[in-house]
Amino acid sequence: MLMLISPAKTLDYKTPVTTDHYTQPRYLTESRQLIKTLRQLEPEDLCNLMHISSKLGDLNYERNLNWRTPFSPDNARQAIFAFRGDVYLGLKAEQLSADDLAFAQQHLRILSGLYGLLRPLDLMQPYRLEMGTALKTAKGDDLYEFWGSKLTRALNRELTQQTSPGLVNLASNEYFSVLQADKLKAQIITPMFKDFSNGKYRFLSFFAKQARGLMASWIIRHRITDPAQIADFSVDGYRYSKADSTPESPVFLRKKKS
Repeated sequence: MLMLISPAKTLDYKTPVTTDHYTQPRYLTESRQLIKTLRQLEPEDLCNLMHISSKLGDLNYERNLNWRTPFSPDNARQAIFAFRGDVYLGLKAEQLSADDLAFAQQHLRILSGLYGLLRPLDLMQPYRLEMGTALKTAKGDDLYEFWGSKLTRALNRELTQQTSPGLVNLASNEYFSVLQADKLKAQIITPMFKDFSNGKYRFLSFFAKQARGLMASWIIRHRITDPAQIADFSVDGYRYSKADSTPESPVFLRKKKS
């Protein structure tokens, strides 16, 4: 069974990591092509392309210029420790043991606009390139066309190595859309998380993102490899709701005490 999560805009390259183990991203050839394209853009161009502030435009212009291979712990860090965002607040990578990280390396994948598909211990240098960015390349008008069917084929190869060919989609629609879902050779399970608010259960983005990280962490810590076991998830007040669920979309509800 594999899990998919999205990356985060916020990065952390200062907090010490908890392991010396690392691997290299598998799609650095494609990453180099994207960086070559990005380097043709001035800070103002990046601001317009990504709808970011001038400060972030300057920052990412410098990041693109400084991006270099080969990657090493001196100029990069493992992806699971580099990303800091709502999902990663729930994941709490810094609390994972060596055995947890080894399991995650086999079962967790991070979709990325620049790196395609990252394993948790793959080194990465800082960047900003969301999957929905309309960056024109020789392959098309956006990153969905750039990556094409490559990531779908990659996941299918990895799924053949799993004892259970389930794919737990904990990524956002923006990132999961880069995949050709109808060609994935697995049962795709997309959990939904809802919180009680204003008299009903609702999808609340901030809490749902954290919940995706909580579920990923729970799967890692409990060594879950059977999609049927996902219904046992019960963390931070979330409970499985059989009445609201389907096999492809299990629903988890939370009603916090006032």
